[in-house]
Amino acid sequence: MIARLFRRRPTVEPPAVRVLLVCMGNICRSPLAEGLLRHRLAERAAEAGRELPVQVDSAGTHGYHAGTPPDPRAQAAAARRGIDISDLRARQVTSDDLVLFDLVLAMDADNLAALRELAPPEHADKPRLLLEFAGDASTCRNVPDPYYGGMAGFERVLDLVEAAMEGLLDEVERLLAERQPPGG
Repeated sequence: MIARLFRRRPTVEPPAVRVLLVCMGNICRSPLAEGLLRHRLAERAAEAGRELPVQVDSAGTHGYHAGTPPDPRAQAAAARRGIDISDLRARQVTSDDLVLFDLVLAMDADNLAALRELAPPEHADKPRLLLEFAGDASTCRNVPDPYYGGMAGFERVLDLVEAAMEGLLDEVERLLAERQPPGG
């Protein structure tokens, strides 16, 4: 009996696009944005009939709440929209994150400034505001921190983040297309 060995052609996957969403404590805005982005990526993948090689994470510029789950009000607001963020845990952003992630998106100008200060010099221009992807020039550029307010503030955060999703998803797909191997 002769055994023939066949080599499978290696599957060349385009490198993943990595997206990091950042607020101050990583328990309100950025986990809501992470959950919503993951949800919308799953919808796009289902429409495309394939998984999209995208890694999503969130972090805070401060480590006040490291290791804790999102604020219960954030979890409740996300759940009302069919998104479960209960398994996320807060962490503090590092300078390595600014090297590793392709898109580093701050929720407001203060956190954007903190990210640019933390970034290695060659990555100082990488951090951007999430709401740059909202498209409408009249839209506010800062996602307000709902921590000291009521539930309406968390709903407002989700509305603002949702306004940026289509533009952000288009940017992610553009980056993925750039990484496609020739002829792929």
